[in-house]
Amino acid sequence: MNTPKNSSELEDIEIQLLLEGVYRYYGFDFRNYAPASLKRRIWNAIRAEHLSSVSALQEKVLHDPNCMERFLLGLSVNVTAMFRDPTFYLTFRNKVVPLLRTYPFIRIWCAGCSTGEEVYSIAILLQEEELYHRCRIYATDMNEMVLRKAKSGIFPLHLMQEYTQHYLKAGGIKSFSEYYTAAYDSAIFRASLKENIVFSQHNLAIDGSFNEFNVILCRNVLIYFNPFLQERVHNLLYDSLCRFGILGLGRQESLKTTLYEKHYEELENHEKIYRKLG
Repeated sequence: MNTPKNSSELEDIEIQLLLEGVYRYYGFDFRNYAPASLKRRIWNAIRAEHLSSVSALQEKVLHDPNCMERFLLGLSVNVTAMFRDPTFYLTFRNKVVPLLRTYPFIRIWCAGCSTGEEVYSIAILLQEEELYHRCRIYATDMNEMVLRKAKSGIFPLHLMQEYTQHYLKAGGIKSFSEYYTAAYDSAIFRASLKENIVFSQHNLAIDGSFNEFNVILCRNVLIYFNPFLQERVHNLLYDSLCRFGILGLGRQESLKTTLYEKHYEELENHEKIYRKLG
């Protein structure tokens, strides 16, 4: 007779079965997400659904699409802000914009765009640099719910004071309030900012390249993937960038120790902005 598994081993098996079921039935692949963060979010979902085990969550997720939608929202990492890490945008303005001026048309991919704060930030920056009219920004995320929020361009009004400070530190040249209208407790951003943005569902874990881009921003996404999935995504980003295209990563992310390190040059030491070589 085989020795019984301990509770930790059993939980790992339950999690594997849950993720396999979600992948096979719904097509969302979380099997290569970083284990510690994933386990924490799964248990948050278990408590939110008033359940007691991973297996109970699996049963409910597979039989209740509304539960699956809540579960997906919980697993998606939607921590974001407008002009988050302002020095990144300041460097983008000073180092990347002059390169973009050399292109007749500019394609930008914001991968893992979440609720859209980064997308609107880059649109504002490009409008101020008088480049937006010849840009197309593709804003993608695997989660349809957050994409709907991003497409609305409506954000909590109480965040605007913080976002204004970020904007100014990022080299903003206008009054930030010019970009939105206050309505009750919401800030509704100008429709002109959305004119050249395409919002679309795309899953970095399983979907392929869909265009060639001059700029790809994939910030604060890779840190939630395990090494196998990180390598897959790096390959996807590399294949999707044009020659001398720009890649922007999050502050805690890097190309070091990856297979692609030698295929890029770093434009700025501390801001994780890279230029594809050749």
